[in-house]
Amino acid sequence: MDNNRPEFEFEKGIAIGVIGPQFLIERTEEALKGFPSFVPYFHKCDDESDISSIPKGLMNKVEVLLFLEYQLFRKAKEKDFIIPVHYVPLMGTGLYRSLFRTKTLYGLKTLTVDSVPEQYVNQILDELEEKNTNKIFYEGSALDTVNGIVDFHSRYFDNRPGSSAMTGIQAVSEKLDELGIPNEWVTPTHQDLIVSLERALLATKTRRNKEAQIVVGLINIDDFRKVADNFPTEHEVQKLKLDLHRLLLDYVKLLDGHLTSLGGGEYLFFTTRGIFERETRGYKFLPILNDAHKSLGVSLSLGIGFGRTATDAGNHARIALRQSKDFGGKTCFIVREDRSVIGPVEMANPMIYDLSITDHKLLKEAEQAGMSAAYMSKLMAQVTRYKKTNYTAQELSSILGITIRSTHRILAQWIDAGLVDVVGEEKITSRGRPRQIYKLTFVAAQLDKIQERVE
Repeated sequence: MDNNRPEFEFEKGIAIGVIGPQFLIERTEEALKGFPSFVPYFHKCDDESDISSIPKGLMNKVEVLLFLEYQLFRKAKEKDFIIPVHYVPLMGTGLYRSLFRTKTLYGLKTLTVDSVPEQYVNQILDELEEKNTNKIFYEGSALDTVNGIVDFHSRYFDNRPGSSAMTGIQAVSEKLDELGIPNEWVTPTHQDLIVSLERALLATKTRRNKEAQIVVGLINIDDFRKVADNFPTEHEVQKLKLDLHRLLLDYVKLLDGHLTSLGGGEYLFFTTRGIFERETRGYKFLPILNDAHKSLGVSLSLGIGFGRTATDAGNHARIALRQSKDFGGKTCFIVREDRSVIGPVEMANPMIYDLSITDHKLLKEAEQAGMSAAYMSKLMAQVTRYKKTNYTAQELSSILGITIRSTHRILAQWIDAGLVDVVGEEKITSRGRPRQIYKLTFVAAQLDKIQERVE
């Protein structure tokens, strides 16, 4: 982080600038859902003529820049940057996919290629057993104009079956389409974007500074007394505790951490943030939850706390554990140093919301209207994942895990509190009563604030 930029700008996460065509920006948005540490700022840039329009203020907002096309990256590198600058290389699964598509659609008799490394093209063609392809690679400067690259492809195009072009630049592909030249625009796959985002993350100073940050975890057996009552003797209960302790020790060993029992079915562990992020694959994978349930038949709640001090981390771990309990157990929540929450942690994309906002502005009103933290978490997760804010009472009943009657009762309270609005009706049959459609306005307001970050 640059010394001239105040650290509070990055308290909500690590700011990253993402620059490229709209199509690739949309793909990157999906990939970024697996990186809750990143706060993205997007800037649409369709060709090199747009490079000059990159806002200068973007440099003061972000810690790292990621260009989604190599041509844009090379043009931008003519400028001086005070932050790390990365691009998405076309050498992974995206290149393999494009070559396979080219072979299927056009054949591979003659292939002209630009902005893609020659050695990787040759390697994949060998794997596809294409030994007789006439390959012509663009040898001009990477700083050449789009028109110059299009002229290269046009010059070698012989208009015969099996002749096509391959480019990593959207603007070149569009001009080749206009000329009627068969071509394939090489774009990164989801996996390629994940790899590039990981590299960008490791390049940030904030990430390096947080590598050794202490992480506190609290593990609690859900309904421990009920679990203990299912065993006929105290001997069996103590044996379960020993088996669970052994299972947790093995897991914490993977984290290079330290585990201790607090009694009453609760455990405390310490590790470092860098190791925790790697072992959880960026907060997306916690096998201990499933392992405990499958091998011992017990459900665990897990709370993880980050903090600038051990005290803060411990307090945040307790808050996170409380969130896990409110959510119904057998899950994990993470509270970061700025009191923002990640969770529930699972194999799918986690939802992210700001605890400092919900605590001080929404939570008080929500509690008065009968909306618990568990209900709020479930609704936030649903809306964040599916980008939908309008629901019928029947849909909300399924999401919250309560009866239709209870749903109608609490909806009336939420409407009075201004948390939910009636926005329409849905008629199911000609005889049945129409179902009212409710808009979760309190969640929609949070999404609008997130969208303000997208340029």
